Amino acid sequence: MRELPGWVRILLVGQFVSTVGSLAWLFVTLYLVEDRDMSLAAAGVVAALNGVGTIGGNLLGGAIGDRFGLRRTLLVFTCLSVVLLVAVPLSPTAALGAVLLAVGFVGGVRRPVSFALITSALPAGQRRQAVAWSRASFNAGVVIGPPLGGLLAAYNFDLIFVVDGLSTIVMLAAITRIPRTGAPVPHDAARRSLWSALRADPRMVLLLVAIVLVDTAYRFTYSALPLQLRDSGAEPWVYGTLIALNGLVIVVFEPWLAARLAGQPAVRLMTWGFVLVAVGWLVLVPSQTVMAAVAAIVVGTLGEMLYKPTATAHAADRAPDGMHGRYQSLYAAASISGTVLAPPLSTSLLAVDARLTWAVGALLGFAAAALMLAWSRLPDRADPQSSADRMSV
Repeated sequence: MRELPGWVRILLVGQFVSTVGSLAWLFVTLYLVEDRDMSLAAAGVVAALNGVGTIGGNLLGGAIGDRFGLRRTLLVFTCLSVVLLVAVPLSPTAALGAVLLAVGFVGGVRRPVSFALITSALPAGQRRQAVAWSRASFNAGVVIGPPLGGLLAAYNFDLIFVVDGLSTIVMLAAITRIPRTGAPVPHDAARRSLWSALRADPRMVLLLVAIVLVDTAYRFTYSALPLQLRDSGAEPWVYGTLIALNGLVIVVFEPWLAARLAGQPAVRLMTWGFVLVAVGWLVLVPSQTVMAAVAAIVVGTLGEMLYKPTATAHAADRAPDGMHGRYQSLYAAASISGTVLAPPLSTSLLAVDARLTWAVGALLGFAAAALMLAWSRLPDRADPQSSADRMSV
């Protein structure tokens, strides 16, 4: 981490604290049922609005950042996050759908903008490691945050949103340390059509399609795997421990791995990462035991550590001047597409045959890897990265 600029290190600390306190998304359905006396059906609809807002923010956040400046956008939307999170316990029940939709949208905007801000300000050689450290700080927060949220929920649900807002203030303080240096992106560059840029960059389109496929396979971890473990006779704590193990391995090893593999071609690392995600699910085809699930998580986590920081950084590498935010928005949307696609797909397959579920998961990963093998056959007409060493503010 010493190689990264001081403001990036401060931002990562702020992200860690913010993630530790980011408890609302995890407990929102329970909050609506237990504290607001909603029916299960109504709580499901309101919680879904929060997810819709998040996806919308991911899609539009980059365009907002490119238009008004990445630093300014992150600062404004982080302030809005604090206000909206504190507003949740103060809002009447009838207004919660609109408030949580706004909470999701504002949080969704912040994700691609923060990645774009970091990656656009760093030279290409530092981007993978910066993204790896960012993911490590996030996962470290996820390991600590849920138990804290459980304790707060047992005492007072409203405190979850207050703590979330307070931790976001720490992130806000970190953002103010981001320097305002760097030449601004020209207005005409910021307004350039995204679709024309993608038509001139078929390799970026191929990367996005591959990420949708592999993310759908990866999200089987959160939809099919807990049901599979239940059917195997495992207690819920087994699944929770596996997810915690996944996060812990990422925290400990991903930044180190990114530094060790910094000289390797991005396409090679992404391809092997997709293959390992596929092989992880392939392990579960002949045997759906707990030990097989442990092996699947270990192999899949290694694949995740190879492809996720590499693909995020590579999306930044391919972004033309003035489009870092929009390219990160596209990548962010593709990288969470599995949250929508995986649950209905994996549960439907699981109802037919468990072996079919994991075979399809493996097939999706191998299909993503196969797409990357076609990479060199596509023309590479992406714009040169004259903006790689400056920041849009």
